[in-house]
Amino acid sequence: MNFSEKIIDWYLKNKRELPWRETKDPYAIWLSEIILQQTRVVQGLDYYCRFLEAFPTIFDLAKATEEEVLKLWQGLGYYSRARNMHAAAREIVTTYGGMFPDNYSAIRSLKGVGDYTAAAISSFAFGLPYPVMDGNVIRVIARYFGIVAYCDKAEGKSQIKKALNAVFDIKHPAEFNQAIMEFGALQCIPVNPSCSTCILKENCVAFEKAMVKELPVKSSKTIIKPRYFHYLIIHDGDEIIIKQRGAGDIWQGLYEFPLIETSSETTPDEVMKHPDWKYLKGKHSWNILKIQSGVRHILSHRILHVTFYEIAGKIYRLPFGAKKIKKDNLQDYAVPVLIEKYLKQN
Repeated sequence: MNFSEKIIDWYLKNKRELPWRETKDPYAIWLSEIILQQTRVVQGLDYYCRFLEAFPTIFDLAKATEEEVLKLWQGLGYYSRARNMHAAAREIVTTYGGMFPDNYSAIRSLKGVGDYTAAAISSFAFGLPYPVMDGNVIRVIARYFGIVAYCDKAEGKSQIKKALNAVFDIKHPAEFNQAIMEFGALQCIPVNPSCSTCILKENCVAFEKAMVKELPVKSSKTIIKPRYFHYLIIHDGDEIIIKQRGAGDIWQGLYEFPLIETSSETTPDEVMKHPDWKYLKGKHSWNILKIQSGVRHILSHRILHVTFYEIAGKIYRLPFGAKKIKKDNLQDYAVPVLIEKYLKQN
């Protein structure tokens, strides 16, 4: 058997039973691909089911408000995925009458849809011959062909794409794409793959040359920078203050408590002297109920050092764009997972 035959045969014997593999509905397939871009299958499955239950059709998603979409997405992170999908759903309704486009170019033009997602939808929903190239596929191909060029640079991407096209099964694009992605997810994993039982080991350059640990090669690692957040949870009777985050930063469109961000690690005493603290407090007296510091929250390129201040008292001035809501209504607003975890624990 050749490469594609081996990998499809392996897939049919080892694949996980997942709902998006049991449908040709491009909307459901699109949803699964967007969710799984930055999410593990075990976590994404519940979100996929809940999302389809809330928005069973593109029309339902298009009619929803952004807040409804973000609330359902809460906890998945990378919220731009949800906003882009919402915008694309409205585009599909407006431009295509609610019918999902059935050609690669039109699919690729949708907001938030890149080369990989367009290829996945094209092959899985419509049987079109476009190979997918995600992290799992890149790892399998780089190891099998012994590609040592940086896989995140133009030259490396070009070499991997050329090698992938050479083994791509043009007659069975959906099966091949599912198979090679699953193979990378379950067999040819990043660390300690089971090479001794691998069906491809006889022709795998990385296995032959003991280079499995070194491949694929990336040019650099993401630099993770610290940020220092101080959240003021101000209890004004049965009301609380929230504010929606704006564009151009993390968690766009999500709600949070009044925030003081400092450039470095700062003591609570210093934070209480901050102009924003004084602006909110004014001449009122505040009762500090609790201070919880030392909370860390790691994002893809940031590590947040967070302190929560539980405060009882009146608000002198609301921050720009902030509003008072009933505490019981806080659950109706989409918040970052950092805040969601804090609320569950306190």
